Amino acid sequence: MNIISRRRKTRTSFASPIDCDCYLPDIKGVFILLVFLFAGALLGNAVTLGLSLIPGADGFEAYSMLISYPVMFIPALVYASSRSRFNRDFEVTRPVPVDRNGFGRLGGAVLALMAVIVTVAAGFLTDPVMKILPQTPEWFDNLTEQMLTGTPLWATLLSVSVFAPLFEEWLCRGMVLRGLLQRMKPLWAMIISSIFFAVIHLNPWQAVPAFLLGMLFAFVYYRTGSLKLTMLMHCANNTLAALLGQNEVFREIDSYTEILPLPQYVILMAASIFLVVLFMVIVDKNSRTALPVGQEA
Repeated sequence: MNIISRRRKTRTSFASPIDCDCYLPDIKGVFILLVFLFAGALLGNAVTLGLSLIPGADGFEAYSMLISYPVMFIPALVYASSRSRFNRDFEVTRPVPVDRNGFGRLGGAVLALMAVIVTVAAGFLTDPVMKILPQTPEWFDNLTEQMLTGTPLWATLLSVSVFAPLFEEWLCRGMVLRGLLQRMKPLWAMIISSIFFAVIHLNPWQAVPAFLLGMLFAFVYYRTGSLKLTMLMHCANNTLAALLGQNEVFREIDSYTEILPLPQYVILMAASIFLVVLFMVIVDKNSRTALPVGQEA
């Protein structure tokens, strides 16, 4: 009787049906989320396949990602939300906000501007790593070509600049990293969450830069607790890549060394390293005036 009363009292204060603040996945939970994500990918493909078979659906393929991509995250979202509701109702887990505003003295606007600039610099720093990867196979080139040139720009930007930052940051930083920060040292939590971020891309040509950028996003989330900030960084990286991909020159090159003189390339590399390191130092010091998520190192 007491349990029933407590459930009713708690549910009256439950604000959102997708509130995940009380679900803090451990390593087992991370694997469960990954399974639900892959199940969602199958579901999304099944939905788009079914829609493409409808008479008169010619040209639907160009917009299929607008449906399949959000659907892919629905099973993981429903699972996390249901676990959070259970934990909240029975007071199993203390709530840890998925998003908070730990901006410190600098404030969100200043950090946002700095984050966008640094994200561009960090993206440039992945170039030497990409050079050592094997040549992309034909199927990958065709898939990229279809997304960049066979899909209207507005649909591409909606997918990569809105859906990807929204859903991937919720899952990789808001769920995986936030949960692991409660259970292990921050560095390990950031590494594991970045590996998770890399794995969900399902190919090395996206996974490697995803891991490197994921470490930067993870650090920012750890020190600020702001999912909005990492979503903005994710959006900036994807939007720049999508816009550059509209240019045939950038689509054809494997490295910026093909269009930049070596001295200029080295200078930009050094400047990018400086900006990223400086930004991390500033975020770290600035966060001491705010409340960071997770454990302290």
